[in-house]
Amino acid sequence: MTTDGRQRRAWRWSRIAGAVTLVICGWLAVVVALTFGSAPGKSMAVIGPPSQVLAAIAKANGSILASNDYVTIARSDDAGFVARLYAAGALLVLDAEQAGGCSGLPPSLAASSLRAKRSNPSLG
Repeated sequence: MTTDGRQRRAWRWSRIAGAVTLVICGWLAVVVALTFGSAPGKSMAVIGPPSQVLAAIAKANGSILASNDYVTIARSDDAGFVARLYAAGALLVLDAEQAGGCSGLPPSLAASSLRAKRSNPSLG
């Protein structure tokens, strides 16, 4: 009987793990798809090795705003920037403002913008 109970628990945990994986993959697919419809001039977080990302941004005619080990914030005023980034070899492109608070602004401007929103909630 204990073997049967263990099998049921293992099966239940495998279903939960499968469901969590499906939700995460679905969420990532939606976020990536939504970046293709973003307006020109928005900041994009390009994720991948710096040398590959910087080359992709240069080929896509973008401007580099900030760069870390595996995340580079870039912007372009041209339509189709995200598609050009993927065509140039970018691994993953996300909307920087939606991907964890990256604003693409210098730190002092981002901090002052955040303070303004906190003092006046109707701003954002």
